[in-house]
Amino acid sequence: MNSKHKAILESYGRSFVVAAIAAYSSGAVELEAIVIAGLAAIVGPAIRAINPNDPAFGRIADSITLELNKLAKADKKKTVKKATKKKA
Repeated sequence: MNSKHKAILESYGRSFVVAAIAAYSSGAVELEAIVIAGLAAIVGPAIRAINPNDPAFGRIADSITLELNKLAKADKKKTVKKATKKKA
């Protein structure tokens, strides 16, 4: 399991726990109701995660991340060149 998958599972776990605590705090004492509230909290993000065209999670997000990383590297190189010229 790579760090990306671990982060995803941690995020789902946090959402589940928070929803379960909220359900329990609002008076739900049956285990079934608490588990259903927790599952409801992770259904939305899970549906987005399986959609390959979702701009936040799908293939589009991966390509956007790659492009942003390229731009950041290019900008860093420009900054280093400008700093080197000023010193000379």
